[in-house]
Amino acid sequence: NDDLVEELYQLVGQEMVLNGSDVILAPGMNLQRDPLCGRNFEYYSEDPLVAGKMGAAMVRGIQSQHIAASVKHFAVNNKETNRKDSDSRVSERALREIYLRGFEIVVKEADPWTIMSSYNKINGHRASENKEMLTGILREEWGYQGMVTTDWWTRGEHYKETKAGNDIKMGCGYPGRLLEALEKGLISREEMYVCAKRILEMILKLD
Repeated sequence: NDDLVEELYQLVGQEMVLNGSDVILAPGMNLQRDPLCGRNFEYYSEDPLVAGKMGAAMVRGIQSQHIAASVKHFAVNNKETNRKDSDSRVSERALREIYLRGFEIVVKEADPWTIMSSYNKINGHRASENKEMLTGILREEWGYQGMVTTDWWTRGEHYKETKAGNDIKMGCGYPGRLLEALEKGLISREEMYVCAKRILEMILKLD
C-alpha cells in the first residue's frame, strides 16, 4: 500500500522535524537474501519491485517534510557480519535485474536527496570507491542528482571515494590526506569541487 507507507513516513518526518533531525538513514533497499542478515528488519523484501515501491513511498513521505532520506546500502549488502571485508561476487545481469532494481525505482520515482554507499566490495572493488556504480550507473544512467555519503568508518581511501562520486566521508573525513593526494596529482581540485557542491546543495534543501 504505497499511499499508506507515504502517509506513515510523513508522520515520521514530522517527528524528525520536532526532534531537530535533518536526515534519516533509511530506507534500507537491499534484499532479504539470508535469514541471518542482521539488517533484515530494515530491508523490505526478497523482491526488488516490492522493495523499490515501498522504499520510494517512504522517501516521498519523509522528504515532503523538507528533510532528507538516505537510501542505503548501495549496493549488494547481503549480510551484517564482516561487511567491511566481504566481497559480493555477482554478474552484471543479476546486479541490474535483482540487486540494483529497487534502488533504481527509488531514484526514479522519489528523487532521494542522499544515498549511502556500502562497506562491502563488489566484484573485488570497494563500493565506496566504485566510480562505475556511483557515477556511471547511479548518476549518468539513472540521472541521480543528489549527494552520496559513505557508511560510517569505511576502509576506503578518502580521495578514491571522492573521485568515484562519494561526496562526503562519514563519520569524519581525512582532509589532510585529500590535500596530500591533491598535491601528488592523484585527484583534481575540480573533482573535489563537484563533491563539495553536491553537499552544499543538499544542505540548502533542508528547512
